[in-house]
Amino acid sequence: MGGHLIMDDAHLLTSLQKDSFDYFIHEVNPANGLIRDKTAENWPASIAAVGMALTVYTIGVERGFMSRAHAAQRTLTTLQFFAESEQGTGINATGYKGFYYHFLDMETGRRAWDCELSSIDTGLLLTGVLTSAQYFTQDNAVEQKIREFADLLYQRADWQWMLAGSQLICHGWKPETGFLQWHWEGYDEALILYLLALGSPTFPIGPESYAAWTTSYEWKCIYDIEYLYAGPLFIHQMSHLWVDFRNIRDDFMRTHDADYFENSRRATLIQQQYAIKNPMGFEQYNALCWGVTASDGPGNLVKKIRGVERLFFDYVARGAPFGPDDGTLAPWAVAACLPFAPEVVLPSISHFQHLRLREVNPYGFKASFSPTFQAEEPHKAGWVSPYHFGINEGPTVIMIENHLHDFPWKMMRENPYIQAGLISAGFDGGWLAAARKISVQNENTANTRQTSNNIEKANPSALSEGEKI
Repeated sequence: MGGHLIMDDAHLLTSLQKDSFDYFIHEVNPANGLIRDKTAENWPASIAAVGMALTVYTIGVERGFMSRAHAAQRTLTTLQFFAESEQGTGINATGYKGFYYHFLDMETGRRAWDCELSSIDTGLLLTGVLTSAQYFTQDNAVEQKIREFADLLYQRADWQWMLAGSQLICHGWKPETGFLQWHWEGYDEALILYLLALGSPTFPIGPESYAAWTTSYEWKCIYDIEYLYAGPLFIHQMSHLWVDFRNIRDDFMRTHDADYFENSRRATLIQQQYAIKNPMGFEQYNALCWGVTASDGPGNLVKKIRGVERLFFDYVARGAPFGPDDGTLAPWAVAACLPFAPEVVLPSISHFQHLRLREVNPYGFKASFSPTFQAEEPHKAGWVSPYHFGINEGPTVIMIENHLHDFPWKMMRENPYIQAGLISAGFDGGWLAAARKISVQNENTANTRQTSNNIEKANPSALSEGEKI
């Protein structure tokens, strides 16, 4: 894909990728590998951001942003912390049943803010863990330990327990009150979660759970575009950070003659069309200025703007075209759409650059901005978030990499657990069909060798030298 970029585009993307990469170098506790959720004083770590960091480090090595030795040691420190941290029902533990609390204290690694043991955030963490094992394959002590810890962490997660008596995976658990009342249903970021649970060699859920999840999908037609609906952009991106959904289909997508990659492309185009139509009359919404997703906001308040009372939000999962929307846009969410629709994303990235959303800014684009909500200190973009978030920077780095080099996707196409999860979910076609064919060939070869060895052990003279395999 990179060959189709003009030089200015290529430079813009690589510089944006490097700036976003730096978040994971600086917003970290090097003693345990934990990544700060956002750039606010005394803020805790996000385990989802840690999962992204583990993936980002492999990209950093490939792009020359950090040495392999540095990346491997940082990765090992991180995995060792999670492998050896307290697993139990105590309110100050780090995790339980192979799952981890959504937010952890940056220094102690213990549960922060009485938060939940989070299934989805653990899933994003574990996908990063699997990426580490897929990348660090050299025959040395550090990389061998990375692979050992990665297997331990993935295989320890008890997905059957997280069903909480349902066919659907539960959102999480708290030591004070038990399982949360919500389960993952409706199309959302849990696609990767179900694949991980289906592919587990230790505590797998069954295909009936995946089928139950897909029955809660909503197929809609918006702006004459048919797609599997979800309002916030991040839902159409999160699982795609690691899994290449191009030309592979489950039963649901076969029925609609599409795949999840094409679906995310359609969601991207719908978001742009929503901004062009601008039904709520927000400032600066247009073909270049769009991107409604979960993001930071100006605050929970009502403010009269040009004679119109506007309701604004703090951090919330904004969505289009059915809301909630308060005029707040997220440049990172547009950048993370790059593989799906580069022809509409690249001009928007350039536009955000012209809005001065990277000035005096160490980590790429600002997290979010609201042209409608005018801040006390005027800015071309109106209100601008003062913070950066790990779960914004990670998708920026990873999706630019997928677009330019296909690197994270290539790694995870070869991961046996991801392959197993996809197959159990009923996916087939494209690269997965080719991978299954190679797997069967390798298995047949291994079985032939084992049979030959067994025969030879039983009767060493049964095979001539020329017949031995």
